Amino acid sequence: MVSARSGLPPDSLRRTALDSLLRVQCPEYTTVRIGSILFVGNAVTKERVLRAELDFQEGDTLTTVALARRLELNRRRLFNLQLFHQVLVQAVCREGTLTVLFSMQERWYTFPIPIFSLADRNFRSWLDRSDRWSRLDYGVHIVRRNFRGRNEQVLANIQLGFNRKYELFYEAPGYGKRRRIGVGGGISYYQSHALDYITLRDRLVNFRQEDGFPIERQYATAGIRWRRTVQHRTALDVSYHRERVSDSLYDRNPSYYLGGPRRQYIEISLVSTLNQRNTFAYPLTGQFAEVGVAYRGFLTAGSPPITTLWGRYAKYVALGGPFYYSVGVQGRARLARQVAYADNRAFGYEVLVRGYDAYVIEGRQYGLIQQGVTYRLFDAGRVKLRGINNAKINSIPLVVYLNTFVDVGYVRNPSVASVTNRLANRTLASSGLGVHVATYYDWVFTLEYTRTIQGQGGFFFRTQFPI
Repeated sequence: MVSARSGLPPDSLRRTALDSLLRVQCPEYTTVRIGSILFVGNAVTKERVLRAELDFQEGDTLTTVALARRLELNRRRLFNLQLFHQVLVQAVCREGTLTVLFSMQERWYTFPIPIFSLADRNFRSWLDRSDRWSRLDYGVHIVRRNFRGRNEQVLANIQLGFNRKYELFYEAPGYGKRRRIGVGGGISYYQSHALDYITLRDRLVNFRQEDGFPIERQYATAGIRWRRTVQHRTALDVSYHRERVSDSLYDRNPSYYLGGPRRQYIEISLVSTLNQRNTFAYPLTGQFAEVGVAYRGFLTAGSPPITTLWGRYAKYVALGGPFYYSVGVQGRARLARQVAYADNRAFGYEVLVRGYDAYVIEGRQYGLIQQGVTYRLFDAGRVKLRGINNAKINSIPLVVYLNTFVDVGYVRNPSVASVTNRLANRTLASSGLGVHVATYYDWVFTLEYTRTIQGQGGFFFRTQFPI
């Protein structure tokens, strides 16, 4: 058997030489028929889960000129299920009939991960706290991926310490023969000894309450998923939320919630995602697009409804050799007559102009552009660990990249007090140089040095691909 060859670059965590001798095997055929599709190595994963990702089946006729690329694209679909360390494709042609074999190495699917983390947005904001050593969380985070061999996921959190969190979530990507319709749901309970309740000089001001908890949140969510493949899915979710802040905190900022220290609301969201990146963990080629809309209707008086629109697009291009280019654009608009302080977040939380980690910028609308050039500095392939016989954990992929980047962002907030908060309604920009390490189980670690347009600079550590 021989591998199919593709003009596409390999995914970032593997090194495989692709070759095709199909024309030699069946030189007189311009089309071939798929006779059989075989899977090897899926001891846990159900075969129907894998077949649902393929865009061909037994009996289909394919042209030989496009066959190698077609096989490679389907191999990547299986790899991007993120259930396997590696996926290989091989093919044999006999008298115009093709046998296709996908071989894979399954991952370890159960992860009881101890929680020991900082009770802040990032490391820089944690360092700024005078009581930093008491602001620690501990507990256990349990994930069961590929539950029942059907690519389902069960997640549980038991977190104690400064922030207390108890959560249980279930996600099923798809049911049925083609696995097109899925479900998701979960419940969460959270409380903390402290809460950031206002922003002054573009930094959060913290309130700590010795007796009781200044913040408590509960919610339950359920939804439906429409899933064509691992690359294209749409999710409709409905959630119910109950939130409360203490009277002491509400007295300090009556606009933290509108209408009182307690509120309840129902939120409906619709999100569609197209993910055509070569790998989801550290993409080098392909594209990503996501659009969403959410409506939040309050069940308590004093808060007008909020409609939120957002979108994101990213493109990844191979420049030749070890060089790659990436660009990402995203934005959000929140439509409402009035929003509470807790709902007016923009940069500094999930979205960030790199280099402004110590700051937060409030506003209903924002836009962000990120660009980067990546150089593959070192590729060790897979490092074998001696003395460990389990193939699921004894092979560590290791690739190191050098990355240079530029970020530009803008937050619009007409009501901001310019005397106290000066980063809204102005262009924010930064540039920098970073080292990215892509390794075990889709983990990505980045160490970056960044300078902002205001002349501030520093080193920042992150744990995900930035674009």
